[in-house]
Amino acid sequence: MNEERFYGTGHRKNAVARVWLMRGTGKITVNKKPMKEYVSWWTRREELLEPFKVTGTLGEWDVWATTKGGGIIGQAGALRHGIAKALVEVNPEWRGILKKSGLLTRDPRMKERKKFGRKRARRGFQFSKR
Repeated sequence: MNEERFYGTGHRKNAVARVWLMRGTGKITVNKKPMKEYVSWWTRREELLEPFKVTGTLGEWDVWATTKGGGIIGQAGALRHGIAKALVEVNPEWRGILKKSGLLTRDPRMKERKKFGRKRARRGFQFSKR
């Protein structure tokens, strides 16, 4: 079986997704689970399919992906980023459309580190007058 596969790596927060695209019927498998089982929130599923909607290729590609690190929302964002990068591998002309939609930009927001003398990043310890 000599089918053509396209690869993209996506990142968001501490999550990393490795994504492979193959011609198919639109089946998405993440960590050996179907997408609906892996990403339970429909809003996150819609977000995940956005690169296909923007390029008009919804239902044309099968996605096989592995994710690790972070939580479900971070992993869904990493998947979206990885799918967009893999679509650019498929057709470089889609780069402009995906870039204009903000799908090729890695979300730079990260959790702020905890500082010393504080309970969390910014919250101090509760002050006691007596």
